[in-house]
Amino acid sequence: MTGSALLDTPRRILAPALAAGAGLAGAVGVGRFAYTPLLPAMVDAHRIDAHDGALIAAANYGGYLAGAVLLARHPDLNSRNIFRISAGVLVASEALVVLPGPTVLPALLRLIAGVASAVIFVGCAGAIARLSGRTHAAGIAFGGVGFGIAVTGLLALAARPVLSWQGLWLGAAGLTALLLLPAFRLDIHGRQGAEVVSAKRTSAAWRALLIAYSLEGVGYIVIGTFLVAAVGAHNATVGSAMWVIVGATAAPAVLWSIAAHRWTPTTALVLALLAQCASSALLASSTTVWSAIIAAALFGGTFMGICMLAIQIGTELTDHRAAATLTAGYGAGQMLGPLVVAPVIGDGYVTAFVIATLVLAAATAAAIIVARQLKRT
Repeated sequence: MTGSALLDTPRRILAPALAAGAGLAGAVGVGRFAYTPLLPAMVDAHRIDAHDGALIAAANYGGYLAGAVLLARHPDLNSRNIFRISAGVLVASEALVVLPGPTVLPALLRLIAGVASAVIFVGCAGAIARLSGRTHAAGIAFGGVGFGIAVTGLLALAARPVLSWQGLWLGAAGLTALLLLPAFRLDIHGRQGAEVVSAKRTSAAWRALLIAYSLEGVGYIVIGTFLVAAVGAHNATVGSAMWVIVGATAAPAVLWSIAAHRWTPTTALVLALLAQCASSALLASSTTVWSAIIAAALFGGTFMGICMLAIQIGTELTDHRAAATLTAGYGAGQMLGPLVVAPVIGDGYVTAFVIATLVLAAATAAAIIVARQLKRT
């Protein structure tokens, strides 16, 4: 977010937005996505291989799906106590990855981390959705994910030459704990007011949005999981640098809220999905450093914007509980993504990125349907 926009944001909105941003940075930027830049270190140390890496990633996304579905069905679990317990569980699950054992152990720990991060994400998103003036607040909060990713990338870039993969995971756990602390001040609850859910919840626009966001979960997670490993196959430093670029370009998520205000949220969503589709196509078609840089920037600059815009549109179509339902669809896509591409990952990742490109093209088509449906209302 720009400095002037920050200064113009009322304190009553700025304080919870920054707290939610810190929570999302810890829970998502580090707690979930630390796995991406640390995966190559684990493979190089022969802790796991690339195929195991895909399955462990799927376990994390399965946990994320389970957490989102649980909160969607039982919103009363979205409480301050559960939120804080989930924060502690997330940190512990990262630290315990260093324990020796069969592949099922890190898979189980990443599954637990997925549940915890979903609880924290829904809690933070719900707290922001209830604010008046939530557009600016969402830009600040969702930008926190990019900050967390960038810091994690810098950690891997700076510390990998001197730390083992175990040391890197312990560092990530400590960073997650530090970032989650400010979010403890958020007003987290699942209490509902009067039942005023719009009939649009069952409309074609809502269904198309849910499909688009679920497909985005499939496509984006393939890029998010394997970008560093693919680019860093011959140069680990370059791979880690790509993750820093992803985080740096994801941080100013408020630019998509500006685009939504200038045009419409659905137009901005379509543009963001098109740009992310181009990112995946670049990774599938070229191996040069410059194409990787452009792809990383396009991916980083869109994935949190898509998340923010989808939840904004869903909230307008229904209410703030849309965050949990959309996150469940997104989580299902994320769990499916690594499983779909795992069989084609052998000597490279080109086919995986081709699949992601096709899925993201379908997500874009669904978003166009959302835009057309809303124009008719």
